Formats: sequence, C-alpha cells, structure tokens
Amino acid sequence: MENVKDILENSGFTFELIHNDIPIYTAKEGADYFKVDIAQIAPTLIIYTGIGFHVLVVSGGRGHVNFKEVKHLLNCKNVRLATKDEVKSATGFSVGNVPMFGISLPYIVDKKLLEFSFIYGGLGEDNTTLKIDPNALFKLNRVVGTLD
Repeated sequence: MENVKDILENSGFTFELIHNDIPIYTAKEGADYFKVDIAQIAPTLIIYTGIGFHVLVVSGGRGHVNFKEVKHLLNCKNVRLATKDEVKSATGFSVGNVPMFGISLPYIVDKKLLEFSFIYGGLGEDNTTLKIDPNALFKLNRVVGTLD
C-alpha cells in the first residue's frame, strides 16, 4: 500500500485519497456515492490469459468486459477473470481492493476513461478511493494494450 502512495506522490499527477463512509463494491455504488457518471468509476480487475495474468482497468460505463476483444488484443485463446485466490496470489491484494497502480503485471486500460478529468478507483486499502487524472494510468503502469 505504501508503494502505491509513494508512486502517486512522486508522479506529478493531482490526486485525492477519499475515505469512504461505507464499503463500495460496484461501479454503480461508486457513481451513486460520489455523484458522478458511472463511466468515471474505474474498477481494476485481474484477468488470467494464456500468456499470464494482466490488470484490466475499465470504465464502469462499459457494463461488462468483452473477453473476445481482450483475446484479440493479446492474441491468445484463453481469457477469464482470475479467481479470488489467483488475484491474491498474483497481486497481494484481495478482490475489491486491487489498486489502479503499483502492480508489476502488464496493464490493459479502457480509453473511455480518458474522456474525464478525473476517475475514481481502487487504492488497495479498505474503504479508500483514489480520485486521479486518468492519464496517470498510462504513465505509471506498464500498459500493453487499450480497449476502445
């Protein structure tokens, strides 16, 4: 967790750490809580592919992940959400607390997030949300692909 905060503090990007009064588990809950467009909520998912685990940061406005698009992007046959145990093993974080930054896996980022000045997503800490410029996703992570 300190690693994520260190990355952010040294990034040059404007960000805010928001301590939530309640747990937020879904993009809709996040949008309602922060009173923002659901597309500004950026869930961080871990996916298993035939070429290893990847971090997928998507816009909450997407509704679901098109795994065919991810398969095509990565040129691999098998793509699925990682299990709870796989997420913990691959990232050190539990499902629902995976941060948008600081994971040593390759990232795939949803370009729809760039439509906003700020996005809201995980920090790796219970009941804490990160509000940040979406461009930071591309500068602070090892992005290997984007979703249109």
